Amino acid sequence: MSCGAALALSLLLSDPNVALAAAQPPAAAEAPAPVAGEPLFADIVLRSGALKGVVDQWRANLAADTAWSVPAGALTQFRVEAESLAALDMQGHLILKERGTDGDLKCILRGISEDIPVKVAAVEAAATPAERGVALDELAYLLNDNVEVITAPPQPPV
Repeated sequence: MSCGAALALSLLLSDPNVALAAAQPPAAAEAPAPVAGEPLFADIVLRSGALKGVVDQWRANLAADTAWSVPAGALTQFRVEAESLAALDMQGHLILKERGTDGDLKCILRGISEDIPVKVAAVEAAATPAERGVALDELAYLLNDNVEVITAPPQPPV
């Protein structure tokens, strides 16, 4: 190689812009797209919020009268609606899994779908006011989490 060509190649390789670009930190990973506006996830938020409203009323009833218990018919209807919500949470999990989403939301939705029937069963099985209070509190927290994990802004992976 001639001296001129070697010099030209050396100058091309020593471009200060290349060195500057190499010194920059890698670009931050983008946050995943929010799903809260999608119809399925918006429906989950709506249903979970409505069921939490019912549970909050039950908690207030129990606080006002410790002898109070959830009427059987109301609990049966609640269980049906809660199981439907759990199925939607699982559907949301499967959609995110199919998209290849590797975020926490996918796993959280699956966990919530599995926990809802367990928490409803705990309300059904609660024999004392204290047990009913704990079971209702845990169910309310779970339903609230279901809303918050969907409506929270997505975060980029760490």
